[in-house]
This record gives sequence, structure tokens and C-alpha cells, in this order.
Amino acid sequence: MDDSQSAEIQCPYCGEEIEVIVDCSVGRQVYIEDCSVCCRPITITLVASDGEVESIEARSEDE
Repeated sequence: MDDSQSAEIQCPYCGEEIEVIVDCSVGRQVYIEDCSVCCRPITITLVASDGEVESIEARSEDE
């Protein structure tokens, strides 16, 4: 069973909507992924339950 899903976030630096692939098999996770547009590091906080995204937040490093 694949618990990967795509999710849309807005880059806190350049404002572009980007698609990220998230792993919904872990309940809560925080990780860093570079923006595919401006290449700056985004801190992503993901909460998942029963294989579904409950919430996702994108922040800049200095927030």
C-alpha cells in the first residue's frame, strides 16, 4: 500500500503554488524541501490520519 499523496503548498518566499509529494503513513512530521521555483528551503509541517492529509503548513526558515 502506497501512502504517498500530492499536496499543493504556497512557497513563503516567491508565492508560487507548488506540488509536493507527502508520506501519509506518518501521523505528524516536519521536514525541509526546496521550492521547485526559487530553490529556497521551505519547512513543511504535515499532519496525516488514516492515510489522508489533515493539514499541511509551509513556512520560511526564519518563521
